[in-house]
Amino acid sequence: MDATTPDRAGYTQDFLALPVALPAPAVGSPVRELAYTHFTVLLDPVRRLAQSTGVNIDGELLLDLDRGDDWHLDDRIPENEQTGPDVYAGNDLDRGHLVRRRDPVWGDRATAARANVDTFAYTNAAPQAGEFNQSKELWLGLEDHVLAYAQANRNRISVFTAPVLALNDPLYRGVGIPQAFWKVVAWTTDASGADALRAAAFVLDQSPQLSDIDLNDASAQALIDGSPPPLGPYFSYQVPVDDVASLTGLDFGELIDADVMAPVLAGRADGSPRTGWVRLHTEEDITVEKAPA
Repeated sequence: MDATTPDRAGYTQDFLALPVALPAPAVGSPVRELAYTHFTVLLDPVRRLAQSTGVNIDGELLLDLDRGDDWHLDDRIPENEQTGPDVYAGNDLDRGHLVRRRDPVWGDRATAARANVDTFAYTNAAPQAGEFNQSKELWLGLEDHVLAYAQANRNRISVFTAPVLALNDPLYRGVGIPQAFWKVVAWTTDASGADALRAAAFVLDQSPQLSDIDLNDASAQALIDGSPPPLGPYFSYQVPVDDVASLTGLDFGELIDADVMAPVLAGRADGSPRTGWVRLHTEEDITVEKAPA
C-alpha cells in the first residue's frame, strides 16, 4: 500500500548529490508506505510500528516553529494497524518521535508547518521509557552533530530511524515494546573532486540492563497493573551499517559501502557488546571521517 498524497511526496532518494534508497524490508513483507512532508514511514501493520523511516533535512532552510502536540492517527490506514493513544495512557511511556519533529520542518513556512504537524502522526512514534538521561540526550543530538559536519559540503543529510522489532520484545497492551532503536545518517562529500557518499550508523540499546530481568514476567505483570515493563538506562553506540542490516533485516544498499566505520573495527576491551560497536559517551566519540581501506 502506498499512501502518497500530492502535497506530501515523502522521502526523496535523489535529495543528496548521489541517490540513496529508503532502507526497506524484503519484497513480500507486509508494509504500509506512508508519505508525509519531507519524510516517509514504512509501517509494519502486524507490529503496528515503523520498520523504517526516512527524512530529508536541508540545513539551510530549517525553520524554528512552535512545537505543538497534536498527536493523531493516520486516517489513510486502519486504526488497528497503528499504535495509538491507549498504549501511552496512564504510564511513563513516551510517544518517542522516530523522525525528529524539527528535521522535516524546512522550506517555505506553509510547507514547514505541514511537516511539523505530520511528525505527530502515531505512525511516526514508538513507545520509549519516559525518563531522559545523558545517553538518550546524546542520541537526540547525533543528527545535529552530523549536520554540522555536513555543512562544510552541501548542508544536507538524509536520516533513517526505527525501532529494532525483535521477537522477544515484551508485550504491553498488545504492543511489543522495542528494546533498541537504530539510526543511519547519510550525506555526501566532495572527495578528490568527485561526489562520495558517507554513512554513519547508531544503536540506542538498553538490553544489557535487562539481562537479569524476566521480561515475560514483567510483561505479564504489566497487563495486570497497567504499568510498562521496567526499562534500564539507555546506552548509545556507533555501529557498522551492516550490523543494523543484520539486526533489522532491511536492505541498506549502497549505505553499507559508504560506512565511515568500514572496515569493521577490532573487538574492544571496554565491554562493547559486538565487534566493532563503539560506546558513545560524548559527541567527541562519534566517527564521521571515512576509515582507510
